[in-house]
Parts: sequence; structure tokens; C-alpha cells
Amino acid sequence: MTVFTVIAHQRLNDYAVVQTLTNTDVQPGQSITLAGLGHGLNGTHVVLFCPQYAFEGIEDSTGLWIYDPLVPRANQVLFRDAGDDLDFTTAVPTGTMTWSLTCTWITQEQIATYLGIAVAIGDETAFLTQCAAAANAVCYRRRYEAGYLEDSLSTSPSGDVTLATIMYGAALYRQRGSIDQFASFGDMATAPTTGLSPQIKMLLGVPRPQVA
Repeated sequence: MTVFTVIAHQRLNDYAVVQTLTNTDVQPGQSITLAGLGHGLNGTHVVLFCPQYAFEGIEDSTGLWIYDPLVPRANQVLFRDAGDDLDFTTAVPTGTMTWSLTCTWITQEQIATYLGIAVAIGDETAFLTQCAAAANAVCYRRRYEAGYLEDSLSTSPSGDVTLATIMYGAALYRQRGSIDQFASFGDMATAPTTGLSPQIKMLLGVPRPQVA
């Protein structure tokens, strides 16, 4: 979860724009939650666009959004919000924009199946759930950083990505109690670390960036 400071707001033709103090990585289709603002802007909204110029409403005949290319405005997000028109003004007091990304590609049951274990103890189940959440977050973030911006947070983009996420979650589980590698017996050779292994990276499609 990331919280940004909202410094300005606007609403025209039932579309609203807020401007944040710093740059964000928010993408169209993702949800934001606004708080501390007036004019009925508070609440959760789906981002439709991230304009870089002054928003001037919609064109009557086409319904397309209109911008003034001579007035650049960075760090903006646009969303649908019915209400009275509001000129672009400084937000006094400033509000907040919360951006939360919760990836749910895999579950703890899938990790347990991959490992071939039956978990009956509450602590084990809780740790498996934690491993699944961590694997989802890391694998989504690595793909996002590689340029895969269209990945859904709720559905894995493909079977290979699902398997890679499960494998990474299993690696986290198997490293329980150790610092940087799988736990092993003292008289046996140390098992190699297999976190984001080359095979997992290959399945995820990273670090190879996505190209058009």
C-alpha cells in the first residue's frame, strides 16, 4: 500500500482529476482511494487515464476527453465521478490518495500441493498463507518492473507464470528457519539457494523486458 499527497483537484462533465505531489506508478484500470478532500471526491475510484496536460472536459459530439497541450500538469489521475463542476484548484487542506495492489495469483493450497504436504497445524497454514502472499507480490512486481503492465491482479496471465509463482512460494516455505538457503542437516552438503532461480525467471518472463 502506498499513500500519496493530493495537492490539487478538478471535476468537469462528471470526470474528476486529482494531482499528487510526487510521481506515481498508478495505471489505468487500477483502484485508488481518496480521503481528506472535499467536493464529494473522497472514496474509491477506478483510474481511467493518467493525463499529462490540463483537462478541459469532454467533447460534446464524441464524448472524448479534451486536454490543453500548452498547459502540462504532471502526476494526475482521471476517473469518473458525477458531481458539480470544480475548477482546477489547490486542495486545502491536502488530501491523500492510497494505492493498494493485492495480487492473488496463487493460494497456499497450491503451494502445499506442489510440496506434497498435508498441513493440519494452524501455524503451518498461516505460514503457507504468508508465503503465498509474498510470492504473489514479488512475482507481480518483478513482471511489472520488466514492463508487463497489463497483468491482472486477480488472475495469473498464463500457466507458466502460475507455476513460477507457486515454485517461488514453495522456495520461501522450504527456507523457513534459515537465513539465505534451504535448511539442511549438519553432516550433509548445503543445499543451493533456489529463490528466483533461472527457471523461475524464465517462467515469469523476467528479466527479459516486454517489447511491442
